[in-house]
Amino acid sequence: MRQRLANMTNLQQRVIAAIIGVPFILFMIWYADWTFALLFCVISALTQREFYRLLGLDGFEPLTAYGTLVGCMICVLAYFVETDQIGMGNYFLICPASSMIFLIKLYKKRDMKPFTNIGFTFLGIIYVAMPFALLIILALRGGGFHPMIITGCLLLLWASDIGAYFAGTKFGRRKLFERVSPKKSWEGALGGAAAATLIASGLALYANELQPWQWYCVGAIIVVTGTYGDLVESLFKRSIAIKDSGSSIPGHGGFLDRFDGLLLAAPFIITFLKLFA
Repeated sequence: MRQRLANMTNLQQRVIAAIIGVPFILFMIWYADWTFALLFCVISALTQREFYRLLGLDGFEPLTAYGTLVGCMICVLAYFVETDQIGMGNYFLICPASSMIFLIKLYKKRDMKPFTNIGFTFLGIIYVAMPFALLIILALRGGGFHPMIITGCLLLLWASDIGAYFAGTKFGRRKLFERVSPKKSWEGALGGAAAATLIASGLALYANELQPWQWYCVGAIIVVTGTYGDLVESLFKRSIAIKDSGSSIPGHGGFLDRFDGLLLAAPFIITFLKLFA
């Protein structure tokens, strides 16, 4: 199977990944709040482990297993607190769990740069796990379950990525940020913005979980922060001289490649909706 995929073009691989992955993701989001939370907890764990693995390729030694465990704990706490199954005070469990990172590293005798690796362990929690936990909080805000908000965010992100891919491939001339990502172009960015605007128009008409102007604002946030999120991940990969974060998703690379835009977009989206919704 892997050999057959390897012989396909990047576009063919992307289409196959979408045909398989998108229905599964949408089913998990819409079936129940717990399946939605489980999905994002698993994606968070896989993405975080991938992030730590890439750091290992550059000679660093973050606490991969424990850091990922803390990340999963944050996502699980977000679900149980926001569904009122446990009290909000349980969020404070994150504090001792995170502080244990220092104690564990204290007993790692062969670690020559313990505080550097402690910092990267925390970075994996903040950069990867926290945004996924925020998405869980966003879907469960107000004591209800709002799968359409998360679905809308994903549709906007996917539309932006697809629009940027085709517009950049067809018309890309002017480099967007050549020092970090030589292939990205202004034409691609505009194509992504146009595709996201089209999806935002549909959401404004048919998805009443948010006001039309809020959908347009969320779309704008995703286009801008999603693009920057992709550039941030490209900067990370360039610093350790690799092309893709992994090969888990055909045509896309790894989980970090696929969800990098969402990682930076999530904090801005939930802040906007908490303040203006």
